[in-house]
Amino acid sequence: MNSNPIGVFDSGIGGLTAVKRLIQLLPNENIVYLGDTGRVPYGSRSRDTILKYARQNADFLLRLGIKAMIIACNTVSSTAFDDISRGASIPIFEVINPPSALAVRATNNGKIGVIGTKATVRSGAYRRAIESLDPSLEVQCAACPLFVPLAENGRTSPDDVAVMAITRDYLAPIVQFGADTVILGCTHYPLLRAAVARALPPGVTLIDSGAVTAEYAAGQLGALGLLSSSVDTGVRRYFVTDAAEDFESLAGAFLGADISGLAEQTSLE
Repeated sequence: MNSNPIGVFDSGIGGLTAVKRLIQLLPNENIVYLGDTGRVPYGSRSRDTILKYARQNADFLLRLGIKAMIIACNTVSSTAFDDISRGASIPIFEVINPPSALAVRATNNGKIGVIGTKATVRSGAYRRAIESLDPSLEVQCAACPLFVPLAENGRTSPDDVAVMAITRDYLAPIVQFGADTVILGCTHYPLLRAAVARALPPGVTLIDSGAVTAEYAAGQLGALGLLSSSVDTGVRRYFVTDAAEDFESLAGAFLGADISGLAEQTSLE
């Protein structure tokens, strides 16, 4: 058994969707989270910039002695996973394949929608993952570049006129396509889940990429014998690259717990 922490990183607060599920599944595990809030969003960045940021995030967590890493960022997972995981001495999990596998099992009409950042959609990672599992399925992707800034600024309510106008515009191709299953291909997007659900026809299955990956990682760590046997741990540490207070306010509301004073500002440069 291993009491070293599980490391999770994202460009901002979105990766907390994975952390929240990890805490539910593995309450005794130590978790360290890194949100690169000073450089969010990643989705509009060049591939070289994403690679640079991803390496800095991963190196920061590795220096903290983590036993496993979750790349809770679809942009990084679709662009830099191979680069980060190559030669790694610990298990590293990405957020593309687990939700893709679930979507393949969930669809009834063979039409899967994927919404994500420009970089994620441009990479074609979800399409490749889904088609590798079942070539007969149809996939429609849609980029939603304003979703991350909206989530980072707390603009997520379906009662917000601007939020719904943007959401309906972005999801129009998915609606027209007729997808019965939609992957929230960015860990920020579950914060907009209610707005997304309102913009889609009733009955569409929404798949949370961060939560599904956390479930997959928990199972894999158990199979590898890497889970902690202690019952008095469960320490959470949060690091951000911009103001800690701003992060704590949004993160606390999302996690359903007061994390005041638990976030630390750090530099990755």
